[in-house]
Amino acid sequence: MKTLDVITIGRSSVDLYGAQVGGRLEDMGSFNKYIGGSPTNIACGAARLGLKSGLITRVGDEHMGRFIREQLVREGVDMGGVVTDPERLTALVLLGIRGQEQFPLIFYRENCADMALSENDIDENYISSTRAVVVTGTHLSHPRTEAAALKALNLARKHGVRTALDIDYRPNLWGVAGHGEGESRFVESAKVTAKLQSSLHLFDLIVGTEEEFQIAGGSTETLEALRAVRGVSAATLVCKRGAAGAVAFEGAIPASLDNGQTGPGFPIEVFNVLGAGDGFFAGLLKGWLEDADWPTALKYANACGAFAVSRHGCTPAYPSLEELEFFLERGIKRPDLRNDRELEQVHWSTNRHRNHGGNWSECRVFAFDHRLQLEEMAGYTLEKGGAFKELCLQAALQVQNGRPGYGILCDNRIGRKALHAASGTGLWVGRPCEWPGSRPLTLEPELGSDYGGLSEWARENVVKVLCFCHPSDNPETRADQEATVKRLFEASRRNQLEFLLEIIPSKVGEVDDKTTATLIRQFYGAGIYPDWWKLEPMNTREAWRNAIAAIENNDPHTRGIVVLGLDAPEAQLAASFEVAAFFPLVRGFAVGRTIFGDVARAWMKGETSDGAAIAEMATRYARLCQIWDKARVAAQEKAA
Repeated sequence: MKTLDVITIGRSSVDLYGAQVGGRLEDMGSFNKYIGGSPTNIACGAARLGLKSGLITRVGDEHMGRFIREQLVREGVDMGGVVTDPERLTALVLLGIRGQEQFPLIFYRENCADMALSENDIDENYISSTRAVVVTGTHLSHPRTEAAALKALNLARKHGVRTALDIDYRPNLWGVAGHGEGESRFVESAKVTAKLQSSLHLFDLIVGTEEEFQIAGGSTETLEALRAVRGVSAATLVCKRGAAGAVAFEGAIPASLDNGQTGPGFPIEVFNVLGAGDGFFAGLLKGWLEDADWPTALKYANACGAFAVSRHGCTPAYPSLEELEFFLERGIKRPDLRNDRELEQVHWSTNRHRNHGGNWSECRVFAFDHRLQLEEMAGYTLEKGGAFKELCLQAALQVQNGRPGYGILCDNRIGRKALHAASGTGLWVGRPCEWPGSRPLTLEPELGSDYGGLSEWARENVVKVLCFCHPSDNPETRADQEATVKRLFEASRRNQLEFLLEIIPSKVGEVDDKTTATLIRQFYGAGIYPDWWKLEPMNTREAWRNAIAAIENNDPHTRGIVVLGLDAPEAQLAASFEVAAFFPLVRGFAVGRTIFGDVARAWMKGETSDGAAIAEMATRYARLCQIWDKARVAAQEKAA
């Protein structure tokens, strides 16, 4: 039985993309870090489209190698062929966007991990487990990696597995251009042509640009080159023609490129061509492996290439299946896709779990982001407050015990050490921005007046803001608070941070079954799309139904809701959980003072030890988790 749809083989690197657009690579002041390398990009792009993809490559035994491994898992790529090389470093690439036609890049690949790929890394059982194998041209450039690729191809043919080649010609990776010519896409070389032609008969599908077919065919005339490739291979040839789209040739090469099979193109603004071919190939694989006709397969490929051309980065630019379907149905509203707010919302919301961890179907959060409440306690000092929050983190980790579905809310002003220590633990980590108790809403000064402080936040931190608001607010107050929340939301997106909006209307005025839903619609109407909502307990199912309908009607891909505690007694929380747990969109709770309040007051006065404080908070937190889990199971049983 086939457990995978496609396995790609070859390069795997970390791309450091210049964040500034329009300048020289020499002048870049900061870089965004992405996963990269053509076969790695293709595997990720295919996984985003719903294909079960795997990758055969090597990465280093260091931070960048671990980043690639972790990101592949988030992308849903099978890791069965990824080897950690203890002797070599992971490859790096520095890239920039100079303009619409200049995209400078430098490959750091001297004796890198993926170029150590060998025949021993090719497992016959792994190859036989897939429906298709994709090889990229760079790994035909060195005897060791070529041997690995050829072994994989021959095993594929033995087991009836489809084979494909992305010519992926990079002259300097073949040694026919210098280090400073990473941007170069074509240098004539009889040696490269001969090497490529020696293996073209092994493929069922060959994909390349006109320049890449010219190197494969040994002619600078594209039609002549295609005929030369056809002379040694019966593969379907797919030639990418940039803005002119792409054409497929199953048999003899006609008198004109225009006579090949084509799919609809998408006239969009060219922002960044780097990685566009890999996105194209991922879309093509979707059609090819579904046995669609070539016009349909090319439609998918052209659309995926259009997304890549319009966005920053390679893999991060590729669409999810939901996004691709949305785009094909709705069409182009503006040529610069990255500035299409509706499309970008679908892109963000259907891909964010790939950058920020799993789907978080359950989220049991110990909230100790409180500042004012601690500062008012007898015996409090800033130093003691920070130390206590470290105890809170230890209690949270004790309950989590390495399992998914647990989290914390922790601030940076008092709880900095705990906040930083939580990174990488597997906890969901929310971090507050509001100045405690402020109305109209004011934010923590550390963010800066331009909210630029968010650029320093760890990527896994969720931006949390609490807004005291009510539908009866006067227009000035409502406009002021919505403006603050919207600026914070947009700054969060710009920094690739998830956003949680907490609203508490009961502290402002009377509430009924429609109050929270009304506020939710108002914030969406202002252009604010939280990844998470934090809502106060609602006592009726009707109130919850109204709130959830308001969310799902505006954002069907939201992460979900967590229920806040408001220092309620445990029994009261249990009652509210019974109502909330009935609704799947409610992922869990975010409760604080019920867990730490009494313990903190005693600890601040020296009436309890560190160990006793941790133990008591862990007991309370675990008990709340059990109450939530019991309520969820009961709700599911009733629903069934």
